Parts: sequence; C-alpha cells; structure tokens
Amino acid sequence: MNKTRQTILYLCCDLATAIIAWTLFFFFRNEYIDAYYLEFPEMKGKIILDINFRHGLVVIPLMWLGLYYLTGYYKNIYRKSRLQEFTNTFWVTLIGSLILFFTIILNDNVVNYQAYYYSYLILFAVHFVITYIPRFCITTSTKNKISSRKIGFNTLLVGSNDKAEKLYKRLSTAKKSAGNKFIGFVNVITQEKYQMADYMPHLGKIDDVKSILKDQKIEEILIAIDTKEHAYIEHILHCLLGTKAIIKAIPDNCDIISGRVTLESIHDEPLIIISQNVMPIWQEKIKRAIDIITSIAVLIIGSPLYIFTAIMVACSSKGPIFYKQERIGQYGKPFYIYKYRSMYIDSEVNGPQLSSENDKRITPWGHIMRKFRLDEIPQFYNVLKGDMSLVGPRPERQFFIDQIVKIAPHYLHLQKVRPGITSLGQVKYGYAQSPEEMAARMKYDIIYIENMSIYLDIKILIYTIKTVLSGEGV
Repeated sequence: MNKTRQTILYLCCDLATAIIAWTLFFFFRNEYIDAYYLEFPEMKGKIILDINFRHGLVVIPLMWLGLYYLTGYYKNIYRKSRLQEFTNTFWVTLIGSLILFFTIILNDNVVNYQAYYYSYLILFAVHFVITYIPRFCITTSTKNKISSRKIGFNTLLVGSNDKAEKLYKRLSTAKKSAGNKFIGFVNVITQEKYQMADYMPHLGKIDDVKSILKDQKIEEILIAIDTKEHAYIEHILHCLLGTKAIIKAIPDNCDIISGRVTLESIHDEPLIIISQNVMPIWQEKIKRAIDIITSIAVLIIGSPLYIFTAIMVACSSKGPIFYKQERIGQYGKPFYIYKYRSMYIDSEVNGPQLSSENDKRITPWGHIMRKFRLDEIPQFYNVLKGDMSLVGPRPERQFFIDQIVKIAPHYLHLQKVRPGITSLGQVKYGYAQSPEEMAARMKYDIIYIENMSIYLDIKILIYTIKTVLSGEGV
C-alpha cells in the first residue's frame, strides 16, 4: 500500500481533468456563446487560443487543486466514501465555478444575460462530470481492493476481554473486509490472563500506546472495552490524544465517549468514529493561512516599534533583550516560547513562579510592555514556526500543568489545539496568578475549543486589539 502513489494519482487526475474541462469550456464559449448569444457571428468556427486561454491552463487547474486541498480531499485517501466524494466534488465545483464566473467570465459589457447563465451552467456541468468520473473509478477500485483484503490498515485493538474478542471475530470473518489488519492489542486493566492473547500479540498497556503506535505504524485504533473498564474511557482518550490514527469504538460506548462522533456502518459492523478534529479541515487550513499572513505582516509593518522596544529593554536593566522558556504545546509537545525580557535576570532563582500585579521582579519598562502586551510580540515568530496560533489557549510550563491537573484533570484537553498568543480565557479572565486561577480560566478555553471557528477567532482578535490599544493588558 503506497499512500504517496495514490495521492499522486488523484492529483494527476484532478490536474488533467481541470485542464480538459477548461479547454472544453473555452472552445464551447468561442463556438457557441460568443457566436449566438453575444452576437459575434464572425467567431463561429474560429477558435482563438489567446493569452487568456494559455494563462488559464496554468492558473485555473492550480486554483482547483488549492480548493480540493482546503476541503481535505487528499486526506485519508484510502478511506473515501463514494457518496461523500460525490457531495464534496459537487460543492467544490459549485464554489469554484462561481469564483471563475466572477473573476474571468463576467465583464462589464452585458449584451445578453442568458449568455452568462449558460456559461456558468456549462462550466459547472463540464467540470463536475469530467472530475467525478475518474475519482469514482479510482475510489471504487480502492474499495474493492480493501474488501478483498488486498489493502489493509495496521490496526490496534484497545481491550482484552469479551467485547474485544467478539469484535475481532466479526471483523476477521466478515465476507467483505473493512480493511483492518490487526497487529496486536493493549490492555486497559491489568489481568493475569487476557482473552485476546489467543488471537494476537499483547503489545502492552494503554499507557504505552504512543510508543506502540509509532513502532507498529498503526493507522487505525478500535476501542472495545467491557463495562468494568468504562471508568477508564477518559484516560484512554487522553492517552490517544494527538495520534494521527483513526479512532473507532463499538456503539456500546457511545454514551460515555465525549467529543464529536459520527456513526459509520462498515460492512454490517457499525462503529463510531471519534473525531479529533475540532474544526472542519477547510477552516483549519484557513486558520493556519491567517496565522502565517498576519504574523508576517505584523513583524514587517511594526518593525520600527519592535526595534524601539528592544532598545528600551536593553537600557532598562542588565540582561538579554529576549528570553526563551519551555512551554507545552499541542499534543503535549514541548517548545520554546520567545518574549521580550520584562523581568530582572535571575528572577526565578528560587524556582518557577507566576507573576503578580505588583511583582517586584518586573522592570519599570517591563510593566509598560505588559500593559500594552509588547512583550508578546516575539511570539509571532512562534506562530510562523507552527508552535503556536494567533488564537488558542495560553501555553503553560509543565511545572504548573502538573499542579493544575490535580485541581482540574480536564485541563489536558486544552492540548488538543495549538496554544495561542491570545485566547478566550485571556480576554475574559485575564492573567492568572495561581494554579487555581489557571484552572478557573480553563473553562473559557474549553468553551473556545468546543466552538472553534474562524468567526470566533476574529472576534477574539478584535477584542484583544481593543484591550492592547486601551492599555488594559496587565
């Protein structure tokens, strides 16, 4: 199974069909629309391959590939549903055709509105049909290979007792395969003997799952736990946090599994897909694009202010202009966060401490920077690197996370997303001066994660800018 080759196949087909669709539409427009509807009879039988046509052969196919990428079409290429693929192709073609209509087809010289209606409908129909047919053929061929067990996905079973055994037997004896190639199982509760050991290797316990997923190249995880193990479901999901593998569970566990789930029936074996995506894929791509473009713009446009700030930091006290500190990011991955130094050097000789409103460790210029959040500016570099986002829960140090989790275990759910320069918790609650206040601020960040959208990000950014300009950032 070669995912790269399959992805390239889809890309090549989409590129070729976009070129063919544009060419056919261009010929049709020259031969029919221009001659009959726009009253240019001299154009009949004359196909002029001008510079617009040649530019279109390059730009337009790339535009289509960009739209497909934004909608996540090239993700999970071996697990496509033909119905979902039809819907995706239909809506993307509808939107893409509108973009082309208003940017290329529409002009100010309106001779006949009917020509525009026909142009749009023909563009949509030609592109949709020519694009969907090869996609349907490739997807159908792939699904047949999966059903006949020619293609399989390395699968890990979470569970070791009756439920796990029954699920394994149903899937392994099914006439049509769901694509599961069982590598082994992990236990949730330690026992002297595991039923599943008779069918597949015991790879370890749920706490070891991260290393197992990496070593065994697991692509799919099936959760099949017994009633006595239901109390561990939150721990199981936390252990699986950040994995790129698809996670599914038997329906019996539906009422105890939190998060966004979608019921899927796979060859008469209904399973629940546990989605780790907190935003639609197209919004995730746009959010990341906004992060990059905004960060570049802010760093360039505001450079005179940042140079002035750096000079003031150097003059305010001895020590480096910038300081870096390890924080915990998405999926528990540590990274170094960068800031302008706002405290005197050796301010934590007695160990990690949270700052307070009248903290004597903060320099006079540091107080001014914090008031207008100028000390946070270097974090736009973290955003460019991909460690952070413009909007997301504030990243904390592991030292304080360990304390917060004792008070509020749900705090670890904040690691499902990239941390941010600003957050809903930051604008609603403000700076936290203790682990208890961090736990209290957490509820706003969880609300943000459960309602993540581009619209909400924009609202938070606007509120943050208002806070910065008014000097209420302390």
